[in-house]
Amino acid sequence: MLKYKTGDKVVVISGKDKGREGTIERIYPKKGVAIVSGVNIYKKHIKKALARDGKGGIYEVPRPIDLSKLMIIDPKIGKPTRVAFKVEGGKKLRVSKKSGVIVDKE
Repeated sequence: MLKYKTGDKVVVISGKDKGREGTIERIYPKKGVAIVSGVNIYKKHIKKALARDGKGGIYEVPRPIDLSKLMIIDPKIGKPTRVAFKVEGGKKLRVSKKSGVIVDKE
């Protein structure tokens, strides 16, 4: 089980986007990377023939960022926290290390 799920609010802890926050849109567990909204944005030049809308140009594209550069934002105090796992009623839940609040939305 991963420490991260799609929809989690995360903050970048290192790299060129250090301090930026966003939500996880997609995770690639085998590669150990995730796409986070508003983070790791690059410009891509696309030709007219290859563009979906028929117009070429320079588009901003989100690129994957390594999971080791992300930390979940604690839902109670709003600061970055590590994640622990706890078993309750046969379910494995993610718990914040700082406040002890359950991070799972279910």
